[in-house]
Amino acid sequence: MADILTNPKARRDYHVLETFEAGIVLRGTEVKALRAGKGQISDAFGHVENDEVFLYNAHIDEYSHGNLQNHQPKAVRKLLLHKSEIRKLKGFAAVKGNALVPLSFYWKKGKVKVALAVGKGKTQFDKREDLKKRESERELKRATMKAR
Repeated sequence: MADILTNPKARRDYHVLETFEAGIVLRGTEVKALRAGKGQISDAFGHVENDEVFLYNAHIDEYSHGNLQNHQPKAVRKLLLHKSEIRKLKGFAAVKGNALVPLSFYWKKGKVKVALAVGKGKTQFDKREDLKKRESERELKRATMKAR
């Protein structure tokens, strides 16, 4: 499972409560641009509308060899999920403070998939705590490496 695009802000700004694997409806030029690694999803978010899930603000660059039929870089893209998963997402999204955030785009059996997470926003305090924890783990690792 090789990641095409990752969202570095997702795990930093949100507590990930649950993740879902979703397909995504793409045009040919979008797939070719993703094969070239051209895009970013750091500002992207999901939204449930009429029992369908859509991805907003996912930027996929225009394909360099595309013609007049090239795609719009910031187009709204439909995510493909089972009905039961959509119902779950709808319930999670209804809770105040929760957001649907894409963690990454990746290939699976020749298709582009999206790792979509339900995240609860972190406060500034939580972010500092995570930083302290990571730093202490790093120092502990260094100390054990020196001891050898």
